[in-house]
Amino acid sequence: MPKNETAVLAHSEPNIHERRKADHIRINLEENVTFNKLTTGLENYFFMHQALPEIDLAAVDTTTTLFGKPLRTPLLISSMTGGTPEAGLINRTLAEAAQAVGIAMGLGSQRAAIEDATLADTYHVRQVAPDILLFANVGAVQFNYGYGLDQCRRAVDMVQADALILHFNALQEAVQPEGDGNFANLLGKVEQICRDLPVPVIAKEVGWGFAEETARQLVNAGVAAIDVAGAGGTSWSQVEMYRAPTARHARVAGAFIDWGIPTAVSIQYCRRAAPHLPIIASGGIRNGIDVAKCIALGANLVGFAGEFLRAADKNGVAGVVELAETLTDELRIAMFCAGAENITALGNTALHISYFK
Repeated sequence: MPKNETAVLAHSEPNIHERRKADHIRINLEENVTFNKLTTGLENYFFMHQALPEIDLAAVDTTTTLFGKPLRTPLLISSMTGGTPEAGLINRTLAEAAQAVGIAMGLGSQRAAIEDATLADTYHVRQVAPDILLFANVGAVQFNYGYGLDQCRRAVDMVQADALILHFNALQEAVQPEGDGNFANLLGKVEQICRDLPVPVIAKEVGWGFAEETARQLVNAGVAAIDVAGAGGTSWSQVEMYRAPTARHARVAGAFIDWGIPTAVSIQYCRRAAPHLPIIASGGIRNGIDVAKCIALGANLVGFAGEFLRAADKNGVAGVVELAETLTDELRIAMFCAGAENITALGNTALHISYFK
């Protein structure tokens, strides 16, 4: 093939980031990528049922605020995607629904658009969601591959975000054949971004949870919030297993199907490490009762990813709105039956350990 034809073909083919994004959407929608035996741990807790709650169900208030923005309910559409036309449609669908129901949203990693400006439109959601609490997103490991304050500013400005997520995905990078595995000496670079970026920085795991000491290091580095993203929901090592180019790669990725810190445990680790910072709970949250449990364990906001993705894929904006409203109904009734009239009261409500299986 002539050199100029090769160049044209290479330019027209999706780059590695686009292919990976497309693979992730397809695999999450089509394959079983949940943990095998490891769970969130939330099933080990229960609220003491209040047969006489002494409150009016109609008066139960699910509203809250984060980073100065009001939310009708403490729900987050967790970071998922961007970088392909399909991902752009998904992001706009999710954002339009978030605007309609007054919840927060995180965007997927913006590396694809930072490195190819033509993909920025796949992350643009402000035109359909001017008021939502919106998080930009960059992988922390990229600070060892040429990224710095400029790229973080570009990610925030690209989408007019209220805060920046730095995601920490060491295991995912380790099992990706094309992964970036140099996580050495990152903490000081994270500290610099927290110091110099004009918006809050959120440290986010991607499905294996933060240990208490790691959370404490991040707090000392200056992060403004922590998203625990614990184990028990989507296993990204399983996602990468389905992308594996060889049987050997698939075996290595598949070996980590039950690796990680359960969500319920990581919430408590992070709350101890960061007693005064917002904590976001995510990772295997199933319903509004789980949302209530997360808040009682110490979370301020609770994220869902896969369920919102499937709702968007199946029924568009209406499906996402319906899911968010259903989760809020479940949360409100759980609060009512636990005797908690508002989110502050729920955060002060005791959970009990279940010894019955």
